[in-house]
Amino acid sequence: MNDSNGYEAVIGLEVHIQLTTRTKAFCGCSTRFGDAPNTNTCPVCLGYPGALPVANREMISMAIALGLATGCTIHHRSVFVRKHYFYPDLPKGYQISQYEDPICTDGTVDIELDDGTRKPVRIRRIHIEEDAGKSLHDIATETLIDLNRCGVPLLEIVTEPDLRTPAEAHAFLVLLRKIVTYLEICDGNMEEGSLRCDANVSVRPAGSREMRTKTEIKNLNSFRNVERALGYEIHRHAELLRQGESPESETLLWDAVRNLTVPLRGKEESPDYRYFPEPDLPPVVLDDAWIERVRAALPELPLARRDRFIANYGLSRYDADILTAEKPLADFFEHTVAGLKRRLPEDFKTACNWVTGDFTRMLRERKRPITDPPLSPAALAELLDMLIEGTISGKMAKQILEEAADTGVHPREIVGRSGAAQLTDEGFLSTLIDSVLRENEPSVRKYLGGRENVFGFFVGQVMKATQGRANPELVNRILREKLDERKKCHE
Repeated sequence: MNDSNGYEAVIGLEVHIQLTTRTKAFCGCSTRFGDAPNTNTCPVCLGYPGALPVANREMISMAIALGLATGCTIHHRSVFVRKHYFYPDLPKGYQISQYEDPICTDGTVDIELDDGTRKPVRIRRIHIEEDAGKSLHDIATETLIDLNRCGVPLLEIVTEPDLRTPAEAHAFLVLLRKIVTYLEICDGNMEEGSLRCDANVSVRPAGSREMRTKTEIKNLNSFRNVERALGYEIHRHAELLRQGESPESETLLWDAVRNLTVPLRGKEESPDYRYFPEPDLPPVVLDDAWIERVRAALPELPLARRDRFIANYGLSRYDADILTAEKPLADFFEHTVAGLKRRLPEDFKTACNWVTGDFTRMLRERKRPITDPPLSPAALAELLDMLIEGTISGKMAKQILEEAADTGVHPREIVGRSGAAQLTDEGFLSTLIDSVLRENEPSVRKYLGGRENVFGFFVGQVMKATQGRANPELVNRILREKLDERKKCHE
């Protein structure tokens, strides 16, 4: 962020993602969110003397997957360590993590900027660690401790200080969330703490290569808070520099109510944690076969899928971005278009509009996730086929969508049973339109006199006479032809 008086920010992120393993990092306790406090615990995750940890194999595979997806080097040997610090919700007094020998290093991801260009952001390291418990401070005057989260597996992604603006930090987090949810290793739910971010920021004169004193903003739990906290802290640093002062190296919290950062403690450095190898866990040793099995199972990643949607389906970047923002939505769209009889760009656009529009609205109203929809992709494709063929109108399609979702009956069966198909018989519609024009001669004279807005009145009369079943495009064409013919005679 180039400050108005010639300063720029240097930003690095440390992002913690909570993995979707069924059991914890080093024991068999459940990782399920929302269970009664202190029910998913055991001697291992509570740090009882003599309890021995065992590394979760699925957790290691997930770390490999993220490393491959972000272009990292996957190390065949990595080491667990003890990271010592005191929190009331850390019963062992240390956290099992990785330090000098992490599982993944030296990756790169490309973020997309507002002008459409891409900027590489280097990944310094990805390492495995366990989570701490949770302190609840807002219960009257007490602090309560829930240790269910102790030992839940995390991956920490540490970037190089390559980001320069809050918007770039936002773009990186959005992309990272897409990647981990596409890999299905994290649900990306920031409200539940599944994805949390610490941001390191310093400010220096624009063009300088010098690294200045940095501050760390801890536990940012929304994209909006990341942008706001960084914006505030960058401005605070710049103001101090203008006054000839320097910010203190400290750890801060973001107060989202007052919109400012609040000092928490002095900035801790690695010696403060007294790292040493975890004596109860052997090194993680990977062979090539394990890494290749994970590589073979990798899904298509979000940016690649977005670009393919643009190339294969003729969608705009905007539409493709919306569809690929969440993997289940992109999957549903692809299954829908696979069921269409006709496969033209305009049909893909129609499917996109319905999947992101009326179908998504219906899910929201019914409080149903896209992974458990009341209507299958095949059924939606059947509905869209009838709309594209002209068998039903857009209005009818919306009504049939709701009925199909409520009853589970296939759209074609609903149309056949209710007689809701559009009237497309040109001879019948031509005769009906002649009748409408005869019955409304005063309005016809107004149209011939230049009042073209009367045209909609005639369309409405035809639709009323057919109870909305007439094909609107056909009605418009026949009606226009008949009125144009009368206009020529009138002239």
